[in-house]
Amino acid sequence: MNLENTTTITKSDVQVNAIPKSSARANAIPKSSARTNTIPRERFDVIVVGAGHAGCEAALASARMGSKTMLLTISLNMVAFMPCNPSIGGSAKGIVVREIDALGGEMAKNIDKTYIQMKMLNTGKGPAVRALRAQADKDLYSQEMKKTIEKQENLILRQGMVKELIVEEDKVTGVLTETGTVYSADAVVLTTGTSLRGEIVIGELKYSSGPNNTIASVSLADNLRALGFEIERFKTGTPPRVLASSIDYSKTEIQPGDETPRAFSFLTKDEDYQKDQVPCWLTYTNATSHDIIRKNLDRAPLFNGFITTVGPRYCPSIETKIVRFADKERHQLFLEPEGRHTEEIYIQGLSTSLPEEVQFDLVRSIEGLENAEMMRPGYAIEYDMILPHQLRPTLETKKISGLFTAGQTNGTSGYEEAAGQGLLAGINAALKVQGKEELILRRSDAYIGVMIDDLVTKGVIEPYRLLTSRAEHRLILRHDNADMRLTEIGRNVGLVDALRWNVFLEKKRVYDAEIRRLKNEKLKPLPEINSKLGSKGFAPLSDAISAYDFLKRPEVNYLMVCEFIGKAESELDQSIIDLIETETIYEGYIEKSRAQVKKMHKLEDKKIPANMDWDLLDSIATEAREMFKKINPETLGQASRIPGVNPADISILMIYMESVRKGK
Repeated sequence: MNLENTTTITKSDVQVNAIPKSSARANAIPKSSARTNTIPRERFDVIVVGAGHAGCEAALASARMGSKTMLLTISLNMVAFMPCNPSIGGSAKGIVVREIDALGGEMAKNIDKTYIQMKMLNTGKGPAVRALRAQADKDLYSQEMKKTIEKQENLILRQGMVKELIVEEDKVTGVLTETGTVYSADAVVLTTGTSLRGEIVIGELKYSSGPNNTIASVSLADNLRALGFEIERFKTGTPPRVLASSIDYSKTEIQPGDETPRAFSFLTKDEDYQKDQVPCWLTYTNATSHDIIRKNLDRAPLFNGFITTVGPRYCPSIETKIVRFADKERHQLFLEPEGRHTEEIYIQGLSTSLPEEVQFDLVRSIEGLENAEMMRPGYAIEYDMILPHQLRPTLETKKISGLFTAGQTNGTSGYEEAAGQGLLAGINAALKVQGKEELILRRSDAYIGVMIDDLVTKGVIEPYRLLTSRAEHRLILRHDNADMRLTEIGRNVGLVDALRWNVFLEKKRVYDAEIRRLKNEKLKPLPEINSKLGSKGFAPLSDAISAYDFLKRPEVNYLMVCEFIGKAESELDQSIIDLIETETIYEGYIEKSRAQVKKMHKLEDKKIPANMDWDLLDSIATEAREMFKKINPETLGQASRIPGVNPADISILMIYMESVRKGK
């Protein structure tokens, strides 16, 4: 998030808005929430509100599936903008980007065109937690996404602020803008990010604003409350930016990118890999830094009561880290360039809402930054979000038909989480207006499925972030197999084009053929074979073994196997080799996980009646009944994952459903 000219703003210049309580008014939905006597200026199949990472994916998906779509944004300069860290990917998040690509989304292709550094994380760990992370050229990323949207058939990009949703008989029929213009649509996707009643906080200063000093969306926030949605208020933050030329890099540790070609998109070619990557740099806080923060905690909004909203647990402010981890002598700070043609450096790990003058002292207490010029101060931003238990697994709201929400509007944090939700919301909005079957990704299908199920089933009490630990089937939800898992799904809904489909089919053909070859080729305990094994320090063979089983040995890789059985007819791409090695070496664990998935699918396939009267289940625990009423699960699988529900409650529910089915 960026902030400009904050030194010209004083507290007396700013009108601070009172924040309503998070509980929504339990009013019935009015027949129409906007002026019905206004004639629509234009009609669309789908309208997407907000052009952040969720909005861009939603709008592109809808348009590419053949629906006439409009993408409305407060500012055309904020399309796919990165208000926080200038990067895409990371642990779990990088796998989401690959999943978006496999389904036919845009984020992976866009970052592959605009990165300044690419790095594979967790290479020393197992394949389930490996993920790509790229430093982005922030401005170029936004420009390229805007260009893609502008050229997309069936999609119009327009600047405007939505004031109200138009709702007729519990169905959304369009939007009303602040200028009085009405646009009609069969579906609306809300991706408002942190703009809903956004307020920026720096020290004792608080003022109405969206990210990067854009206009906050206040009227729409009021409208959502009036429509009866339960609204909560969350917080996120951002660190200061400093001038690159004012940094003493000799006191920091260089963090280069990978030399091995990497890419997020399955369509990006190795020869396009950027060789002239821009490094990041590592430094640390110190005792002086910590003393500055402790001495100013009474002026820190997070500790003096000025901020009462909940922030992200896994991306805490530097003030929170100093207090929570008082025993730590230092904390890592990464100096990340915001692009090739800017001097701004993002200080990853130094998120803060301390007063600006304190931030100056704090920055200059850090090794390498003793003479750093702070270009923008860090700040916190508070905003409204819709509690996601009010959503179906398609991300359509339960209260209003045709209304979908995605991204930080649903209580998540991160560009990747937003984009994944936006893609699914856009797909389902298009499917709904086209009268086609909806798409629900299961937890065993994708990290996107894990995230959405967590949101709609478990809810949120803080900004949600995807972690590999959230996925119980993470060994089958890997970076290397996202296309194998999801490309066919993307093709079936009409989002994967012929080029991507043909590339996928060829990769699958080559992979399947090589797996067959490895299973058919035998290594026999011949003297020349055992001699060669001995020269490599391998145990000799006593019985014949397939090349496939030989590859399962921990000291063996695919290229070693080829020394014994010869290479494939055509040289394999490294991505296929990686997939072969992982699927072979971890076959036992993968099959065990798939067996668990198969059992879980039996519960997922059992639908709960939509009009279920939970009060009829008088034998279940009171807590379970209340949670069932709140979440209104659609399947037994979803019901089993609701907090406060135990196996006995599920057994009673199953018995009741069976009795209803038999008409007892």
